[in-house]
Amino acid sequence: MTSTFLSVLASSPVPLLSDGAMGSMLNARGVGYAQCLDALNLSQPALIAEVHRGYIEAGANVIQTNTFGANRYKLQLHGLEDKAAAINRAGVELARRVISASFKEVFVAGDVGPLGVRLAPFGRVQATEARAAFREQITALVEAGVDLLILETFSDVQEILEAVAAAGEAAKNLPVVASMTFTRDDRTLLGDSPYKAARALLEAGVDVIGVNCSGGPAQIFRILKQMRQAAAEATAPEGKAQPYFSAMPNAGWPEQVGGRIMYPANPEYFGEYALAFCELGAQLIGGCCGTTPQHIAAMRAALDREPRGCSSLVMESVEVAEPGEASSIPPSQLAQKLAEGKFIVSVEMDPPRGLSTHKLIAGANLLAEAGADVINIADSPMARMRMSPWAVCHLIQREFNIETVLHFPTRGRNLLRVQGDLLAAHALGIRNVFVVMGDPTAVGDYPDAMDNYDLAPSGLIKLIKQNFNAGRDHAGGEIGQPTNFFVGGALNLTAQDVEGEIKNLRRKVKAGVDFLLTQPVYQPEAAAAFLARYQEAHGPLTTPVLVGVLPLYGLRHATFLNNEVPGISISTEMFQRLEAAGSDAPQEGVRIALELIAQMRSWAAGVYVMPQFSRYDLAAEIIEGVRG
Repeated sequence: MTSTFLSVLASSPVPLLSDGAMGSMLNARGVGYAQCLDALNLSQPALIAEVHRGYIEAGANVIQTNTFGANRYKLQLHGLEDKAAAINRAGVELARRVISASFKEVFVAGDVGPLGVRLAPFGRVQATEARAAFREQITALVEAGVDLLILETFSDVQEILEAVAAAGEAAKNLPVVASMTFTRDDRTLLGDSPYKAARALLEAGVDVIGVNCSGGPAQIFRILKQMRQAAAEATAPEGKAQPYFSAMPNAGWPEQVGGRIMYPANPEYFGEYALAFCELGAQLIGGCCGTTPQHIAAMRAALDREPRGCSSLVMESVEVAEPGEASSIPPSQLAQKLAEGKFIVSVEMDPPRGLSTHKLIAGANLLAEAGADVINIADSPMARMRMSPWAVCHLIQREFNIETVLHFPTRGRNLLRVQGDLLAAHALGIRNVFVVMGDPTAVGDYPDAMDNYDLAPSGLIKLIKQNFNAGRDHAGGEIGQPTNFFVGGALNLTAQDVEGEIKNLRRKVKAGVDFLLTQPVYQPEAAAAFLARYQEAHGPLTTPVLVGVLPLYGLRHATFLNNEVPGISISTEMFQRLEAAGSDAPQEGVRIALELIAQMRSWAAGVYVMPQFSRYDLAAEIIEGVRG
């Protein structure tokens, strides 16, 4: 190269543009992810060259070598640890040949990824061993003639610091880009915030602090703001300039479709974010998993439209999620959908009585495919022993692209258990909780079981919203990272004691409840009258209400509900329709449910469907009826 990477980075009015994914492109060409992709530098060099060529033609200024996993630990899994140096050298030589044939001035970045093993104290690999492995790979890259090093997709701050140290020993004055990846919670896998990670990299003296992989451009933008703030509030080590910044997002969160991994973000979206990253002050941008030459070309076109540079974005104060401060974890999908005004369909499922979850998983799959927004998991309904709802929520969220709502009774839990259970739920990725008193044990399988509780529902809502979501426990002690629970409360729109129910509702609203789930409603006019009474006394109820819909299964079922469940009153007309339907009564119940939903849709934020007798097929018909 006729100019150094850092000098071009400093003088360019727009960011330099790196390439996109290598693994995704190889997978699209029939290479399985179980193969050693780095070894293709030796076995199928033309395939790697083809990917490089596509990115150069798309307008990339920087090409990353196909050496992300070319360290002794990852190569050992394929019996190739003795070929580490050869694979790394071949990766650089391939990139150089393609660049030379293109007649373009493009930088070659030696790509170094994590070792694929945990460092002590979370694993058995010592820091000195990790540094030696990084030094071995980096030495081969440097000797082959890279222009810079990019240490990318690290989720352990201590590991990337060892890689940085190895680069300092093996590469001396070669520029180093150090890039971290984060989970959906804007934290590393070991729980470090972007703020903390950036401060550590700044103190280590890296030239470029970056964020890559993670989610899509929106999350990367949010994290980059925090990293920039961290650097702005600190001083670089003596002899080092303030760092530059890089941003290389995935093409959104991956989804498995027909056995293939698919990414939703399109090239045009990336083009828009190229300018956003530029405005935020990123000097190096590009793509990660799921991005293609088309994504890079869209970013190139967007940058070329601003040849004099992007307008400077004023750095806004961002929440860095330190103890006691507001959480930087993004809101749940349910929270986002309600904020956007989408009509929500939630369906309740009961955990199994035993160990088998096969029927439950099959039912959840049906509901997800039908278009449910969220699945509610009850906790010991009717005080009967069932599997823990946390496990069920975790299983469903792991298997399907759908969120759950964890029912969280206060009954039977003291303060210690309440708080421990909340931490456990959050650690399992559960963000939506529905706070309820719970059924008394006297009506269930174990009538003599303990029935005490330390908190009423409004008190638990307050604990979650005002303490846990601010990083504190009930006693005011720090819990490290704030939670970001989206909290629901119960509401009976057809209660006999209207004034008493309004008082309970007011306590929940003041505690900060985010949404409300109601008892089943068969009298829409009574529900509307309740809301009118509330508005008359306290103004409009702004908390979203998901109105309860319990499909009638037949005449006997309706008779039971009408006579034995407080607050439920079923009209004579409904009884007549069910009786006339005969064996078709379950379908008539679906039709009645859809009619009720239509009558309440003007004021409800969504519906909370409670299918009886595990008839999830009928719930799916209701979902499709609502969507259609």
